[in-house]
Formats: sequence, C-alpha cells, structure tokens
Amino acid sequence: MIIHKEGYRSIAYGAILFGIINILSFILLRHHHFIASLIFIASLIIVLFIVSFFRIPNREFTVHESQVICPADGKVVVIEEITDVEYFKDKRIQVSIFMSPANVHVNRNPVSGTVLYSQYHPGKYLVAWHPKSSTENERHSVVIENGAGTILVKQIAGALAKRICNYLKPGQDVEQGAEMGFIKFGSRVDVLLPVDAVIEVKLNQKVKGGKTVLATLGLN
Repeated sequence: MIIHKEGYRSIAYGAILFGIINILSFILLRHHHFIASLIFIASLIIVLFIVSFFRIPNREFTVHESQVICPADGKVVVIEEITDVEYFKDKRIQVSIFMSPANVHVNRNPVSGTVLYSQYHPGKYLVAWHPKSSTENERHSVVIENGAGTILVKQIAGALAKRICNYLKPGQDVEQGAEMGFIKFGSRVDVLLPVDAVIEVKLNQKVKGGKTVLATLGLN
C-alpha cells in the first residue's frame, strides 16, 4: 500500500497537530496520566484515519475494451434511466457509486479512450445520496469515447467532501484503470452509459474501483 500524492499535505498537517496536542497534553496534564493517555490514543486514531483516506492498495485491475469498470470503491446506490442535460442531451443509464469515508478515494478511468469533454462545475454540498446532488453539487464531469461507446463519468462532492481533483484534459488519450482523479474524504461517482449497455452490478452491491465490471458496451 502507498499513499496518494493528494494526501501529503493533509497527513503532514495532521501529524504536526498530533505532535502539538500531545506535547501540550503531557506537559499540562503531567499529573493526570490517564487523561493524557486517552488524548494520545484518540488523536492517534484520528491521524491513522486520515492516512487511511489517502491509501492506494495493491490491486490487479480489470482491462477489457468493451467493459466499463467501476471508477471508484464503494456501494452502488442508483441504477436508473435518466435524461442527461449536460452533454448527451438524451436518455442514459445512470449508475451511481457512494464512497464512504472508509473507502479508497482515488478514482480511475472506467474505460480506455479519448477524452472529449472535461468540465468542473461549482455547486452545493448536499449529502451524496440526495437526488439533486448529481446536478446541483460541486462536480467534475468527463466524457470518454472508445470503439465500444461513449460514457460520462461525474465526480460529485458531498456534505463532507469539498475538494474534487481531476487530472484529465480534452483530447487526452487515457488507459482503463489509470488515475482519473481524487475526491477528498469520499462522496459519489456517477457513470452515464448508453441505454443499450448491459449493467453488470446490482443495487447495494459493494464494488472496487479499477476491478469490478460495472457494464458491458456494444453488445446490441
């Protein structure tokens, strides 16, 4: 396991704060060792939790031209047909993955192909499961095209996650499983698929980014 580059600053700040809190604690509470020990344990747990936000576990990725791979770790919370108003302007199948604070937070390209569109949208910070979070929250949308089809991937901020990082630019060729971006402290990722895509996941299923097959394109 390695630590993602987006976590270096947060972990450094957390470690510095951990040191300051515990130095002051053991000085001011030198006659109250039990309380000082509780503060040490609680602050250590918080630091370790922050480190876990930015972990990148070793994982064997799934690579297949006609398959869409889950872009994030988490749980499938939405599978429904919607009308996309941002890019396609037609009906699409939306599959949404909720990322809890305990999930791996790096987002990966669900397909290989060429980036046609990459756009950041400022917005609200509704809870990630709110029906309007897909269109009203802060988000970053990317459209990737390959020989099997064209999909839109939307990174969405939530009530806790308030920083979206995205590394893709229009015209860029990307590889399936490579890093697309990062959402600090979890939230939600939507994937908009052609209506003839075969969905390979179920509601409430736990999935792994870069590994679990989300859908198959180009069979119809």
